[in-house]
Amino acid sequence: MQPWSSVHVPRVPGTPRPLRLFDTATGEVRPTAPGAQARMYVCGITPYDATHLGHAATYLAFDLVHRIWLDNGHEVHYVQNVTDIDDPLLERADRDNEDWMVLGMRETALFREDMEALRVLPPQDFIGAVEAIPEIIESVGKLLASGAAYRVDDEYPDVYFRHDATGRFGYESNCTAEEMDRFFAERGGDPQRPGKEHPLDALLWRAARPGEPSWESELGPGRPGWHLECSVIALNRLRMGFDVQGGGSDLAFPHHEFSAAHAEALTGEHPFARHYCHAGMVGLDGEKMSKSKGNLVFVSRLRADRVDPMAVRLALLDGHYRVDRSWTADALTAGTARLARWRSAVALESGPDAAEAIAGLRDRLSDDLDTERALLAVDAWVDEALSAGGADAAAPGAVRDAVDALLGVRL
Repeated sequence: MQPWSSVHVPRVPGTPRPLRLFDTATGEVRPTAPGAQARMYVCGITPYDATHLGHAATYLAFDLVHRIWLDNGHEVHYVQNVTDIDDPLLERADRDNEDWMVLGMRETALFREDMEALRVLPPQDFIGAVEAIPEIIESVGKLLASGAAYRVDDEYPDVYFRHDATGRFGYESNCTAEEMDRFFAERGGDPQRPGKEHPLDALLWRAARPGEPSWESELGPGRPGWHLECSVIALNRLRMGFDVQGGGSDLAFPHHEFSAAHAEALTGEHPFARHYCHAGMVGLDGEKMSKSKGNLVFVSRLRADRVDPMAVRLALLDGHYRVDRSWTADALTAGTARLARWRSAVALESGPDAAEAIAGLRDRLSDDLDTERALLAVDAWVDEALSAGGADAAAPGAVRDAVDALLGVRL
C-alpha cells in the first residue's frame, strides 16, 4: 500500500533532548535509546469505518515519538499495518451489502486523507494484511513445525498458537489471569472454540468457510488470524528488538501480547520490542466512544464542517497521551482559540527571545510526551509576545518552526 504524503520538518535550533517513554512491560518511564536508526511499529486500522478521534489521538502520540527522534538526528524506520481482512470488516460489508474489498479500500483512503490533514508523518512501510499473506503462511508453517502451533481436529482445521509456547506469556501486558480471560473474550478472542487445547490459544490461520474470502496455501485454503499479521509485518521489516511497538491501550492484551509471543516463538529471541507503549482512550462528553453507542466523532466529519485540523490536533494534545480523556465542545473551542493566539504571535515582526520556550518544549515532550506542559511552554512565549512584544526579529519564526517540527502544528 502507498502511505499518505509527508510534510517538511524544519530544523530546530538548540539542543535536542533524548526521548523517555513509559514501557507497559516494565511499568517504568525509560530512555528509548535507539541507534542511528530508530525503529517503530504502530498497529493500524481495520478499515470498516472512518477515523475517529480515538484513532487520531493514538497516531498523534506516536507522531510525536517520530518527530522527537528526528529532532535527535535519528533516521526513523516507521512501519504501520492495515488489517484489511478480518471479521469486523466482513461483518460490516455483509451488513451494508457491500463488497468487503471496496469497503476496505474506501476507508483506508479516507484514513490517509485524515492523517495527511492532521500532518501525521507517514510510515516508511504501510502494509496491508492481504499483501502480507504469503509471509504469514510461511510463518504459520514454521510455528506448526516447531510445535508452537497445532491444528484443531474438526470440520474446519483452524491453526492455533499455544499461548504458553515461549514461557513468557503475559510479560508485555502484565495482565492477571482473570483480566486475560475477560479481555480475550471481549477483544476478538474465541475462548469457547471447541477443540482448542486452552481457551487463551490464539487463531493463526482460519480454514475457509462457505461465503468467506480465502487464500490457497500449503496450510489449506483460509485466511490469517489477527495477531500474527503484526508479528510478521514488523519482524520482516524491523527485525527483533525494535525500539517501540505502539497502539491504543486496548491492544496491550491480547493483541500486543500475542504479537510478541508469535515473533519470539518464530525467532527464539526476546524481546520483540524494547518498549511497548499504549495511548489512552478518548471518550465523548464523559462516555466511552463506541460504535454501539453511536457517539463516535470522526476526523472526516470535523474536516467537512471546516474545523481546522490544527485546532483538532491541539485539542487532542491538551491531555497526556496515556490518560483516558474526553472530547468535548469546550476542548475544541480551547484548541481553536489557542491556535489563533499562536498564529497571531508568530505573525509579529519580532518577539521575546525564543530559546527558553523551545527548550521548555523539548524538555516536556522528551519526558514521556508531556504535551500538556509543552503547550504551556509555548503559551508563555505567546502571552509575552502579544502583551509585551520583544526585539528579537528571529524569534517568531523560530517558535513557528519549533511548533511545526516538534508538535506537528502548522502556524
